Amino acid sequence: MRTVNRAKARKKLARQHEKVSNQRKDFHHQLSNQLVWRYGKVLVEDLQITNMVKNHNLAKSIADAGWGEFILMLSYKAESAGRTIEKVNPHGTTQECSRCGAIVKKDLSIRIHICPHCSLVIGRDHNAAINILNKAS
Repeated sequence: MRTVNRAKARKKLARQHEKVSNQRKDFHHQLSNQLVWRYGKVLVEDLQITNMVKNHNLAKSIADAGWGEFILMLSYKAESAGRTIEKVNPHGTTQECSRCGAIVKKDLSIRIHICPHCSLVIGRDHNAAINILNKAS
């Protein structure tokens, strides 16, 4: 009796995992299509995902997000649509001030970029996006 209930529970859990996986793939397809058709050129950080997953505090979150899968989708869709995708070196994109270029050290938990040199206050990700754009140009 126990093995039957265990088998049922395993199948139920497998269906739930498959559903989440399908939802993630669907979201990646929709977002990559949107980006490719909206923009002629897409810039992304050239992240070393396999090295990032070695950080045990972030590994589950990084793996769950499916960054590698998303970049692959974005790449093949951009190529088939005649668009370009450019990978930019991620070194210092979140630490460097996008206005004055000063290095402002911060932990991952700090989500706001506050530059003591030029008084720029913007979101950390917004600051990084501007730096990525500047590096690509």
